[in-house]
Amino acid sequence: MSHTIIRWEMQAAGEPLVETRSEVEDPAAGEVLVEVAGCGVCHTDLGFYYDGVRTRHPLPLTLGHEISGRVIATGAGAEQWSDAAVIIPAVMPCGECDVCKRGMGNICSKQLMPGNDMHGGFASHILVPAHGLCRVDERRLAATGLSLADLSVIADAVTTPYQSAAQLNIQAGDLAIVVGVGGVGGYAVQIASAMGAKVVAIDVVQDKLDSLQGYGADLVLNSRDISGRDLKKAVKTFAKENGLRQTEWKIFECSGTGPGQVTAYGLLTFGAKLAVVGFTMDKVEVRLSNLMAFHATAVGNWGCLPEYYPPALELVLDGKVAMKPFIQQFPLAQINEVFTAAHAHEITARPVLVP
Repeated sequence: MSHTIIRWEMQAAGEPLVETRSEVEDPAAGEVLVEVAGCGVCHTDLGFYYDGVRTRHPLPLTLGHEISGRVIATGAGAEQWSDAAVIIPAVMPCGECDVCKRGMGNICSKQLMPGNDMHGGFASHILVPAHGLCRVDERRLAATGLSLADLSVIADAVTTPYQSAAQLNIQAGDLAIVVGVGGVGGYAVQIASAMGAKVVAIDVVQDKLDSLQGYGADLVLNSRDISGRDLKKAVKTFAKENGLRQTEWKIFECSGTGPGQVTAYGLLTFGAKLAVVGFTMDKVEVRLSNLMAFHATAVGNWGCLPEYYPPALELVLDGKVAMKPFIQQFPLAQINEVFTAAHAHEITARPVLVP
C-alpha cells in the first residue's frame, strides 16, 4: 500500500520552503510510518535555513526534528507500535553498534536526525526506525490539557536539557545557573528546579526572564544590566543568602551565542560543571586553564538518548514541567511566515507547526 506524504522542502538556504507531494510504500522491517501531529520550530532549523549551517543530507530537504504523531503503518517486527501515539527522538542512534551497546549512542556514527540526515517533520507523515520511539499514554495526556502536537517540543527543547541535567547530576540543594532562557533554556530552568536545585536564570531579554517567574527561576539576572565579575558576585550573594555552596555550581549554556558562552564560562567556580547545550557558529576566546585551576568540568550535549525520553515525558505529564505557556501552534501551511517571524524574534513562544 502506498501513502501520500506532503512535505515542505528547503530547496536552498534562505529561499521559500516549497510544498511537495510524494508516494511511499509501507514501512520496511523495523520501520514505522508516523502521521505527524506537530513539529516544533527549533533554533537549529533556523540555523540550517538562514545561517548556512550544513545539513548532512543534500538539499532539497524537509527540516524539522521535534516531532510527535501517531503510527499508522508498521513494518515487520514493529507491529507493537501500531496506532501508538509517539514522540520521535530528535537523534536516533542505531542501537546496535559498539558505542550504542556501551551507552554512548550520542556519538553513534549511524545515528539519524530528522531534518538533517533524512527528511524531517515539517510534513504530513514521516518514515522512521521504530527503535527508540517514546510511547505517550493518551489517557494521562488528556488530563494535562495538552495535545499530542504540543508534545512535539519534548523531542528536543525538553529532552536536551533533561539529558544535560542528568550529565551534571543535578541533586537537591544544588545551585543551577542557566544562561539563555529561550526555547531550550526555559525548560532547563524548570527541569533543574524539578530535580531540587535552586535556579538562577540569566538572559539579555527581560521578557524571557519575567516569563519564568513562578516556573522554576529563583533569581533572574539580566546580563545587559549586570555582567562579568558583578554577575558572578550577584550569584555568590544569592548562594550565601540561601545556604547554598559557593562551589560545584551546575551551569547550563543554552543561549547558543558567543557572548552567552563567555558569560557561562566566566561563572566557573571550584568543582563547577558546565554543560554546553546551545549551538553557535561563533568563536569565543576563553582561558582554558580555568578548568584546570578550578578543577572544573565542561561537557558537550548532543541531542538526547532515547532512554531519557520517558522520564522527561513523565515530568510533563506530572505537571512538574509546564509547556502550555511556552508554545504556540500554527498551521503547517504557514511555515514560511512562521520561519520569518521566528527569525525576527517576533514569536516569543516555541512555534509548533500542525499539518
